[in-house]
Amino acid sequence: MKLTAKARYAVTAMADIARFGGEGAVTLGDIAERQKISQSFLEQLFRKLREAGLVASQRGAGGGYGLALPPADIRIGDIVRAVDAGVVTTACSPEAIRGCTGTQARCLTHDLWDELGRHIDVFLSAITLQDILDKRVLGRASIGEPLVPANAGGQK
Repeated sequence: MKLTAKARYAVTAMADIARFGGEGAVTLGDIAERQKISQSFLEQLFRKLREAGLVASQRGAGGGYGLALPPADIRIGDIVRAVDAGVVTTACSPEAIRGCTGTQARCLTHDLWDELGRHIDVFLSAITLQDILDKRVLGRASIGEPLVPANAGGQK
């Protein structure tokens, strides 16, 4: 199973705009700095996101990118599909002449992996950028959140 760096970084960048953009535009340089993503890589991704109608660019002073739709209307699955073909869970593609085994046959577990891919697509299509902002994504995502130092808030 593979979710590409393109897809992960595109979702992260879109969430960054949703969080920090407000009514204005966000520069790719700001996103790159906050999220530790190469700016040139972001430029490639944002070309595709703009073509998909997910972001709008603003030129001039104060320019950058903003969301083309409200965060509640942008599904994570749409972001992933805009920059990539989606999550790959099988060794063969649907249009391939040869199956997983190198012949016309598919491997014994092909249907299992294919169905997993469908579940991932349904899952990603059910979550919006707003869900991410509101921390409504279920699971154990809070494990990686930064720890607050014991002396935060002026206590020593």
